[in-house]
Amino acid sequence: MITKLNSSHSDFQDNLSKLLAWESVSNSEVAQTVDDIIANIRNTGDKALVDYTNRFDRMNAQNMGELSINTATLKEAFDTLDEQEKTALKTAADRVKTYHQKQKQDTWTYTEDNGTMLGQKITPLDRVGLYVPGGKAAYPSSVLMNAIPAKVAGVEELIMVVPTPDSVTNQLVLAAAYISGVDTVFTVGGAQAVAALAYGTQTIPKVDKIVGPGNIYVATAKRVVFGQVGIDMIAGPSEILIICDGKTNPDWIAMDLFSQAEHDEDAQSILLCPDEDFIEQVEASIAKLLPTMERQDIIATALKDRGALILTQDMDEAVKLSNQIAPEHLELSVEDPQSMLDGIKHAGAIFMGRHTCESLGDYCAGPNHVLPTSGTARFSSPLGVYDFQKKSSLIMVSDEGANVLGEIAATLADGEGLQAHAQSARYRIK
Repeated sequence: MITKLNSSHSDFQDNLSKLLAWESVSNSEVAQTVDDIIANIRNTGDKALVDYTNRFDRMNAQNMGELSINTATLKEAFDTLDEQEKTALKTAADRVKTYHQKQKQDTWTYTEDNGTMLGQKITPLDRVGLYVPGGKAAYPSSVLMNAIPAKVAGVEELIMVVPTPDSVTNQLVLAAAYISGVDTVFTVGGAQAVAALAYGTQTIPKVDKIVGPGNIYVATAKRVVFGQVGIDMIAGPSEILIICDGKTNPDWIAMDLFSQAEHDEDAQSILLCPDEDFIEQVEASIAKLLPTMERQDIIATALKDRGALILTQDMDEAVKLSNQIAPEHLELSVEDPQSMLDGIKHAGAIFMGRHTCESLGDYCAGPNHVLPTSGTARFSSPLGVYDFQKKSSLIMVSDEGANVLGEIAATLADGEGLQAHAQSARYRIK
């Protein structure tokens, strides 16, 4: 049902590498399709976007007016929710907003003794496009996690695209857009929506950055348009890594492993533990609980193909292996997670303590659930307010400062053979 590995075995690293291996989701056929779609959107704009939407999402729209949703409709969607859903959505949104307000960066300057002022100016992006998946599942939490940091950052205009196959809209997604401050919603999706956001059409304005998850075509399109616009990341399958000391309820650990495995068959769930008996207990819990899961086939496939229960020599080795794996979600299911924190170098989000399950972070804890996957936590961070702000350097040199800096710059420019650079600096030396 799930692979079991022992870190002391000679073939362990080879087996771990195979387990972690993940090939790019794209291929030449997908790439060609995406290239063709992008070219058509660039050439004919709205017409191509309507045609693709009708073809891929089984719709019958005549123009882009039929594929747009105004703010009044978003509010109506929120108003139709039952009170429990309203409260849950509002509370989650408030917590996400509170957390991300702590990330907001401010402009700063300092002045040197000779009067030269240096600093950094923080400016929000003008317009951002938010891609929200539709079709197989709806993700209002994805709306909150992408839209709220953008608005906290000060993004003036936030345009959301969401596919609505067979013209079926999800009220919770629209309600999430309303309380997150989304300005405009278009019911389009796929590579064609990414292209429309990147290059603009007669109806959809060009954005500065595109964020949000999608399928293979969306991910490939984001990769292609990067440079024309900014993107958040190219995300791989969801992952969870649990370090446990063997003293947590094994049913809890099994369900936490399920929580990522149920996303899709390529998701990855791994347990690191130095207690062999406990690993056996978790394996038994998996066997017991799996038949009760609605998505048991998906979970079973993910656990069989990419999951593992790994016996480590001790907790220190578990931490070292965790850093090697650099997981998207890391649970420290131990008595004193604070004492382990200094040793953790690479993880998208760290869930500390036995009662901190990963799913709380997905929905309402506050930190962003858009996280680096496939080992990219070694060099990247969760989505945040800083992704929607950009920095400009500030330099204002005083008369006295020009004398000092001019000599330095001219000397270095001479060394590089750049005469105009050197002379430009020397002109300002008294």
